[in-house]
Amino acid sequence: MSHSIKNQLSWLTAHLVVALASMVGIGGATRVMEAGLACPDWPLCYGYLLPGPQMNIPVFLEWFHRLDAFLIIVALLILLTQSVLWRHVLPQWLPWISGFMLVLVAFQAGLGALTVLRLLSSDVVTAHLAIALLLVATISACHQGLIFTSNKISANSNRNAYLKPGVKFIPYTISHRWWTYFAALTTIVVYTQCLLGGLMATQRATQLCVQKGTLCRWLYSHEIGGIVTTLCITIFVIVSLINSEWSRNQWPLLSFAILSIVMQILLGTVSMRLVLSAPGVTVAHQITAAILIAVLSALTTRGFLTTSTVLSTRPSPLLGGS
Repeated sequence: MSHSIKNQLSWLTAHLVVALASMVGIGGATRVMEAGLACPDWPLCYGYLLPGPQMNIPVFLEWFHRLDAFLIIVALLILLTQSVLWRHVLPQWLPWISGFMLVLVAFQAGLGALTVLRLLSSDVVTAHLAIALLLVATISACHQGLIFTSNKISANSNRNAYLKPGVKFIPYTISHRWWTYFAALTTIVVYTQCLLGGLMATQRATQLCVQKGTLCRWLYSHEIGGIVTTLCITIFVIVSLINSEWSRNQWPLLSFAILSIVMQILLGTVSMRLVLSAPGVTVAHQITAAILIAVLSALTTRGFLTTSTVLSTRPSPLLGGS
């Protein structure tokens, strides 16, 4: 039963990763389409749960963004409730992480209200994005933790099947600790670059730089940050491929990271050339950033958590050996 509940919650967290990345994308679409104030009140929209008479594309985007956030809150409440009810068979950290994410979502909702009340203030909108990306990274890490504990149960079952007198199992860390720190650093670099892009977008730095020659420092900073981010991810992937068998086995996620950064460069370049006049390109740029955060967070978590067991032929005193 414990294995079943872990699988169910793993399924839930996997879907939450998708839902949170989508929320970032929908939020980007809301900003690009200038729909952030399409609903003049909060949490309702024109005083209704479903604003039928006033419904148009901007109103739909803002309303759907709030609906996605509401569904995420419900899913996190289910995760927290289950993690508390089954705390005797689930990881001890799960209720705390679930509660932490609920606090973040509540804070996110407060920031969402402020974006309406303060008429899309740049600092509030950027903080809104920062919390959203932190939620993406956290739920991705949570998902990897649940996968790890489920796999650990299977490994322990196999271990007991082959246990012999005079033989003991010695746990060892497969991933190198410095590799994990490198993964964490890369995640932080990407996260910072995303926030820099958010600040640039909320201040309309691209349009103002092209049209009036002002606020160009934000645009140049984002471009330099893009170069640093690309180098950091590229070096991280190359080091992973030559480091050890364990890090090479992470190739599916590593290849996704490379694909994401290539897509980011292409989408960012096109978006700049069009001076953010193509909403679809800008939204895709933001969704890809959220996916990249999720992938790097997953790799970092795997590095911290991944351990295994190996057979040792050395006699164990606990098993009667000398």
